Amino acid sequence: MKNIIYKSMFLSLAIFSFSCDSDNDNSNTNTIVAPDSYEFTRNGESSVSFSGQTTRLMQAEELYAELNSSEATETGLDLMFNGDSNSSAGFSDASLNGTSKIIGSKTAASTLAGSATTKARFDNMINDFATNVVPNWGSDAGVGQAGAISTPDGAKTYHLNAQGQEIDQLFFKGLIGAFTLDQIVNNYIHPNQLDSGTRIDDNDNDVLSGDNNYTDMEHKWDEGFGYLYGLEGDNLASSGTTPSGGGSLLMKYFKKVNDEGGYEPGIAQTVYDAFVMGRTAIVNKDYALRDQQAAIIKVELSKVIGYYAIHYMNDFVSKLEAGNVAGAHHSISEGWGFLLSLQFTNNGNDEPFMDKSTVESFLDNEMSDFHSMGTEIFTASDGMIALVKQAFEANGVTLNID
Repeated sequence: MKNIIYKSMFLSLAIFSFSCDSDNDNSNTNTIVAPDSYEFTRNGESSVSFSGQTTRLMQAEELYAELNSSEATETGLDLMFNGDSNSSAGFSDASLNGTSKIIGSKTAASTLAGSATTKARFDNMINDFATNVVPNWGSDAGVGQAGAISTPDGAKTYHLNAQGQEIDQLFFKGLIGAFTLDQIVNNYIHPNQLDSGTRIDDNDNDVLSGDNNYTDMEHKWDEGFGYLYGLEGDNLASSGTTPSGGGSLLMKYFKKVNDEGGYEPGIAQTVYDAFVMGRTAIVNKDYALRDQQAAIIKVELSKVIGYYAIHYMNDFVSKLEAGNVAGAHHSISEGWGFLLSLQFTNNGNDEPFMDKSTVESFLDNEMSDFHSMGTEIFTASDGMIALVKQAFEANGVTLNID
């Protein structure tokens, strides 16, 4: 389905001639040829910039470590997530402090899927971790009690709240959708950002953004790109064939879908090529082509959420049935986060594959207490595994997972 969609979108286009510099004549006579990698220049210098996204992804890595610390405090975690007086704060890496780049301000914050009530879930998880999990770090977890639980072989220990939830996994798997995916598919590669204000006219006339070497539209597309590839570093030119998997958010699982999990080999090249062609289209002022490439990215990246929501629900079932209760709690904590993330997916027509009310009703009811949760809510013919598959199939996407 992926290749068919891509080819039909691409081959039906009226396409034009360009080189990577934005000052080329748009003659409407020849064929646009995209560069091999995400490299664009103007007057001999790079016109690509996504440093703000790299900063936020680096901040996220420190926050993740702190959500695994017995020394964490609510104040410290809140500073790392929400900043202080509109500036980032609380990080041991001083370069991550004192900027306007704040994770919380970009969580559940898009114009399409943003939600203050969903953002509040993350704030509440910080409070729960600091108030309930940290004080019970050395205690044994029991029904209705926060504490630690170990796998049968003693190799791994997980720290749970009173509902049997591993907060760092709920939080970070939820951020994959509510932060990184949402900012890409529902914000930066959407016309609400790309075409805001005078950005079309400015891009048409090569009006640059202040003293920068890019137009606002070029930069917004770059920022969307940066939420996926911002930690690739020197590997950026090879990210289509060999994405590095750096960080704990969307790229980690995007890579797994591409190769480690084996669910959809080649998805990395498809997405990378669409980002390159979309940026190329902006350089050439072809906004229909740009939006077609955006639709490819929206669908392909949304698949990552679907695959790993199902993966972790299946993993919970197999571990619980095998008597690995600790492992089951860990897996379904990850599954909870991916299920939350479903509301931030985009089917290419700016609708989620599974809507917010369906997702959050399931989390708040069927998944309110992991201690008492059975497998049937996932495995039944009308269980959540089947519902997720059906939600994608209803939008013309078949997930290659049992």
